[in-house]
Amino acid sequence: MMAQARRPRPQVMRLTDAAAVRIKEVMANATGPVVGVRVGVKNGGCAGMEYTMEYAEALAPTDEIVEDKGVTILIDPKAVLFLLGTEMDYKRDKLAAQFVFNNPNQTSACGCGESVQITPIKSETADAQ
Repeated sequence: MMAQARRPRPQVMRLTDAAAVRIKEVMANATGPVVGVRVGVKNGGCAGMEYTMEYAEALAPTDEIVEDKGVTILIDPKAVLFLLGTEMDYKRDKLAAQFVFNNPNQTSACGCGESVQITPIKSETADAQ
């Protein structure tokens, strides 16, 4: 039997230049050694889910590693199907500064902007990309 050639896996997330610059700034100010920023989703908020971000002090064997614009993002494996195709941006205006997730899987958001409703991509769709 011939082995099938493996298709390259799609990158789960990509960063805008503004997000990459801000993550580099945040990591430079970390109080301890960090290998990147871990991004995930959790249940919560009025719309059902919230994005999470935290310093990653070490790689977990199950992390999905995204390297973009000189920044290492670690994706929680439970979040991959929710985040596939997402662009992470950093927005600053007169009253606030925050990371923004432009997620094609997001179906709605609450009025305060803190929580979202996300439909995970079906695994066969993810494999086809």
